[in-house]
Amino acid sequence: MIIAIDGPSAAGKGTLAKGLAAHFGLPHLDTGALYRAVALRVLDAGGDPGDESAAVQAAQGLALENLTDPRLRDEATGSAASRVAAIPAVREVLVAFQRDFAGQPGGAVLDGRDIGTVICPDADVKLFVSASPAARAERRALEMKAKGQPADVAEIERDIARRDERDSNRAQSPLKPAEDAHLLDTTNLDIEAALMAAIAIVQACRTP
Repeated sequence: MIIAIDGPSAAGKGTLAKGLAAHFGLPHLDTGALYRAVALRVLDAGGDPGDESAAVQAAQGLALENLTDPRLRDEATGSAASRVAAIPAVREVLVAFQRDFAGQPGGAVLDGRDIGTVICPDADVKLFVSASPAARAERRALEMKAKGQPADVAEIERDIARRDERDSNRAQSPLKPAEDAHLLDTTNLDIEAALMAAIAIVQACRTP
């Protein structure tokens, strides 16, 4: 069983993906971490995340251990990742990695921005998770404050809007729901309620 979860940043898709993976006993891949890791490799090398050559080279040298760097969740890394993800050549390098992960015996849970539309168009279950920009900014601010980082909610919301604009309007693999995706708005749901709703959707899809 392959479960594809898409949605914008801070909508809750990562938390739901982890919860679904644990509930159904499946491996989980946060595909956004791939792009964050590529962006971080470019930044660490002193490069520009918008430089195609530097970004492709970083993608080609990506290793699994790069996905565990705590700096992947930093706001600067997230903004750089959105620029990296807009480069078609980088996406091409990472597509095979994602499809191989999804093709494991028994299946997998993958979350990102183009899983249901590009990476796994034949996934057994597709979810598109969304939330209002204000709710997403509040969540991201709480996450940052929990790490002891300063958080300006208004600036975070502006950054989310810019990132949404880039992700939704890029030429290749834009952020959008698959035609057969189940929409889940988490604006007014806590983590437990959102997970229960997601589990119900998956169960319904598995029932003949």
